[in-house]
Amino acid sequence: MAFENLQKVLISDSLDPYCQKILQDGGLQVVEKQNMSKDKLIAKLQDCKGLILRLATKVTADVINTAEKVQVVGRASTSVDNVDLEATTRKGILVMNISNGKSLSAAELTCGMIICLARQIPQVTALMKDGKWD
Repeated sequence: MAFENLQKVLISDSLDPYCQKILQDGGLQVVEKQNMSKDKLIAKLQDCKGLILRLATKVTADVINTAEKVQVVGRASTSVDNVDLEATTRKGILVMNISNGKSLSAAELTCGMIICLARQIPQVTALMKDGKWD
C-alpha cells in the first residue's frame, strides 16, 4: 500500500513535539487535537488520511466506519488494544505500532529473567537469606 497521497494526519493524543516536526518536514499537514469525544474525533477525521494516537483515543468500529479517508492508524505504544482491528481490516486500513522503546526494554528484561532462572539466582538468593551457603 503506497501512501504518497497521505496529506493530512491527526494526532489525537499527547506526543513529543518532535513527532509533529518529523511529519511536517516530510510534507504532511498535521492537526493536533486532544481529549476529543467520539463525535469530535469522527468530525476531525473526515479530512484526514492518517491518525496517530496513544492510550486515550479509542478507535472503535463506529469511528472507523465513518472515517472515509483514513488509510493508516499509528499507535505510539507497545500495543494496539484501543484500535478495533477487525473494523480496520475490513476497510483495508493499515494499523501500525510506531513505538519500539518499551518493546526493547521488555525484551531486555525477559532476557535478564531467563538468565536469572537458568543460573537459579532466585533459589540461591533465598538460600543465602536463610544463612545457608551451598
